[in-house]
Amino acid sequence: MLHPVTPWTATVQADIVNAELLHETALFEYQLQIYNAGDSLWLAMQWPKSGRMAFRLAFGMNSNFYKVQVKKRENDLLIEAWTRLGHYTVRLCFPEADSALFRYTTSFTAAFSLLIPFWPRDIVPLTYDGRVENTSGIIHSHQQGARSGHIFFSMTRPETGSVFYFQNLSAMSAYCETSQTSLSQTVGGSWPEIGFEFPVNREKPIPEGIEFIISDALVLLDEKIMKEESQMTSAFLNHLSVIYNHIEKPEPVYQDWLGIAEKVLGQLHLNKGCWTMANSSPFLNAYVCDYKTPAEIMVQLAVKLPLHEYLAWSESSHPMYDDLDMGLEDFYDERVKSIVRWHPALVDQLDKSEEQKREMVMDSWYLHHPLLNLARLALRGDKIAEKLFLDSVDYAVKTARHFDYNWPVFYKMTTYEVIKAETQPGEGGEKDVPGSYAHVMLMAYKLTDEKRFLNEALRALKSLEGLGFDIFYQANNTAFTAGALAELYLETNDEKFLKLSYSCIAGLFKNMQIWSCGYGYGKHFPSFFSVFPLDDAPYTAAYEEFEVYAALHHYMEVTQNIDILPALKVLIPEFIKYASARLAYYYPPLLPQDMIAQEIKTGEVQKELWVPLEDIHDGWEKSGEVGQEVYGAGLAFGVVPRQYFRLKDLNAIGFINYPALKFRFVKKKITFIVAGSPKFRALMKVSGLSKTAVSKIKVEVKENSKYTEIKAVNGNEFEFPGDAAVRISW
Repeated sequence: MLHPVTPWTATVQADIVNAELLHETALFEYQLQIYNAGDSLWLAMQWPKSGRMAFRLAFGMNSNFYKVQVKKRENDLLIEAWTRLGHYTVRLCFPEADSALFRYTTSFTAAFSLLIPFWPRDIVPLTYDGRVENTSGIIHSHQQGARSGHIFFSMTRPETGSVFYFQNLSAMSAYCETSQTSLSQTVGGSWPEIGFEFPVNREKPIPEGIEFIISDALVLLDEKIMKEESQMTSAFLNHLSVIYNHIEKPEPVYQDWLGIAEKVLGQLHLNKGCWTMANSSPFLNAYVCDYKTPAEIMVQLAVKLPLHEYLAWSESSHPMYDDLDMGLEDFYDERVKSIVRWHPALVDQLDKSEEQKREMVMDSWYLHHPLLNLARLALRGDKIAEKLFLDSVDYAVKTARHFDYNWPVFYKMTTYEVIKAETQPGEGGEKDVPGSYAHVMLMAYKLTDEKRFLNEALRALKSLEGLGFDIFYQANNTAFTAGALAELYLETNDEKFLKLSYSCIAGLFKNMQIWSCGYGYGKHFPSFFSVFPLDDAPYTAAYEEFEVYAALHHYMEVTQNIDILPALKVLIPEFIKYASARLAYYYPPLLPQDMIAQEIKTGEVQKELWVPLEDIHDGWEKSGEVGQEVYGAGLAFGVVPRQYFRLKDLNAIGFINYPALKFRFVKKKITFIVAGSPKFRALMKVSGLSKTAVSKIKVEVKENSKYTEIKAVNGNEFEFPGDAAVRISW
């Protein structure tokens, strides 16, 4: 079967065969040749056994390269090239001693102001004879929207190996700011035309004489072809962690979460736009000033659980917690003997504009999410939550068995009538729901010690096997599923559960934006390492990001004594580090007014209210158009107990931007473990110390079974490597 191609690909093989060879080198067992093929500079890579792959280092547009110079330097190759349109510089380097990784960074300086209406993709498979169209390959994953600019693929005809390609999109921000273009949806393609398609500017020309980076690609080669889903998702994580070592990263900015939490608590409690009344009890609205939509149980619990965590950490109380308790039992419906989504006294307000906005219609994930939060509260000693959970859990079991552990999107709770079977035609239902259900069952097992719940979890998880990336449906649910799978591995010692947890986490990192959007409104929001709520979502979302952050914290706790994939010790703590600096920017007081949308879909946005916007978009699009989500307001309450610890004797507070585990508080001493990899460093900040205490405090890191004192790097800040044991004494 021949794959259709454009003229820019059809001639590549012949062009390279007839091209001028500029340089030749080896990278482990791979042979690399650099060619001038007229309108393109190519790096042709030869696999150890068979087959070739070409990477376009530079494209001359409507012009040929009439002059090319290659300089071999100590650590890289510098290629300078000229066309009638301008000057190109390509730096080719090999940054990884242990992996077949190469990186090419290409800059362009225009000779005159110009528009760029077309650009071909930069990866083309080659053969020794025959035609490019006759090759075959499998694309395992690629960029969607504004997520990381990657493509991961295997070449299967000829059978050669796999490539993990990553564009450092941050490097092109200056070009996008000047040309008013976007880096969304730029890495992907269809076989055999794949890779990076430079964002063309058809309307606003780039100026002459200014150098712009137009490509910064890192390419990791692997002789293995991924045939099993678990092998492929683990390889994705491994390759991404290698690449992550070499990309430039922004410096995360410390946020005063303690101060933010107090502002949120005060405003959320008193702002009338955040509340509605039913049966003489107060309930949180889903969005600020959204009085049309009835109260939802998920909204109440999404704030109540992190508020419980925060109040327990601060050893305090607040009347808002009592307000949230007051009417919670109203959501239990005797007809189905379960909690329901909408407050039963308000269902007449449902406008039926969407499938789920009807009485007794349930979104499959939505039943399990409140049950999980009820179970978490129950395990923390909340008796109202425990009763609601135990009274409802058997309905969840009945539903799972009815649908044979493969849930539709929407169904009627009373009759199990399927309202919507699939997310998209041929795509099936919400594929991570078996994981959410298994998590609910695991929590029920913890609360009751009844083995039937554990057996239910094991039955449900069979539906996740072999799905790979497709386990991912909704980011927060998939993240919590990963933790539940790790717990089930500890319970059963069955390796397949640990591997399934890797597939969940691979789905999360595939849906992350590991680059900084430095153009348009994106300059005002630190987007590096943000996560999208769905695989087709056009924006990142506050509550889902917070829950992924909380779930990955939990995953590191559960797996502390497990020999997990080393890549996760790099990627998860780094995600947490950036999340603890980034999530605060969902609160509109930290954003410029002109970044916030004027037309709001639900309710209204109050700029000075410390309730987060739901949605942050690509750099050229305004944010907050969905609304100001009250159910996401509790994210500050959830961050504090995960990143802060108290030194009561010193009346001081410590903050760590990595997951810190196993805290032990003894007289005048605290010890803990910092999760992560020694390749990366965590920052600890201690505030509130008196001058006397500063001179007494001693921070030590355990090395070779011995504690070694470390000094402050900036008055009250300390740095130490990931995977370190830390002791603070005074």
